[in-house]
Amino acid sequence: MAQLATQPLILAGEGWADYGLVDSGQGRKLERYGAYRFIRPEPQAMWSPRLATWDAHGEFVPGSDEDGGGRWQFDKPVPRDGWPLAWNEVAFTAQCTPFRHLAFFPDMAPVWDWMRGMLAGRSDASTLNLFGYTGVGTLALSAHGPVTHVDASKKSVAQARENAALAGLESRPVRWMIDDAAKFTAREVRREKRYDGIILDPPKFGRGPTGETWRLEEDLPGLLADCRRLLDADSRFLFLTVYAVRMSSLALAGLMDELFANLPGTIEHGDLAVRDDAAARLLPTAIFARWSNPE
Repeated sequence: MAQLATQPLILAGEGWADYGLVDSGQGRKLERYGAYRFIRPEPQAMWSPRLATWDAHGEFVPGSDEDGGGRWQFDKPVPRDGWPLAWNEVAFTAQCTPFRHLAFFPDMAPVWDWMRGMLAGRSDASTLNLFGYTGVGTLALSAHGPVTHVDASKKSVAQARENAALAGLESRPVRWMIDDAAKFTAREVRREKRYDGIILDPPKFGRGPTGETWRLEEDLPGLLADCRRLLDADSRFLFLTVYAVRMSSLALAGLMDELFANLPGTIEHGDLAVRDDAAARLLPTAIFARWSNPE
């Protein structure tokens, strides 16, 4: 049976040529995205900044309520339609979105590395990316075999396909699906499909393409149970990340421990974090739980 590791881990990402955490503090963070720098809210940065001044092209100013809202304010010109960045062989477009992020999640870089390590040497691994967004993780996984990319947003899937073309990876075996993640996964169970790996990055709240409502605390257990049914003793991993919720990673691991009891492997949990460019601090960004079953 899968063994639960009770001690939490820190999965820390380092900056790379096209991205870095420059500084953080007093509820904000300063990041570099290629040639541009941006300030965004970060409630977990409760310390003081290292740098006396922050020079940025723009800042996202949050709304007055804790559920979101806000707008970008720009001090220097920024391409309205975005600009190209890359992580390893995966090219993609970064852009200032109305949702405060830059059209990809850089703290996922160590997750992409870990998943590729779990599939090292494979070119036939079948993987599933739920809530796949703009497809950087999908394109990273596609080096090891066919990927099914699922997102409810037609715009996000279109951007993911454009990113594949930008990277010259449009011929890789990716199935692009505009669908509700929970409904799609339930159908895959009925079809008796199986996958070598699954990654899911569900939001706190969301809506499917035909108005389906997603609430993390209510709907995650059922979705994760269906994901488990798509894996078997020869599968390699499931990786779950959760952002912006009042929840412990140990709670995620406890749910996974129950559902994965009859599979081999290990269940781990902890924090995702990004190390700043000066290697002075780790900024936590999300919690995660993962099941792994290496060969």
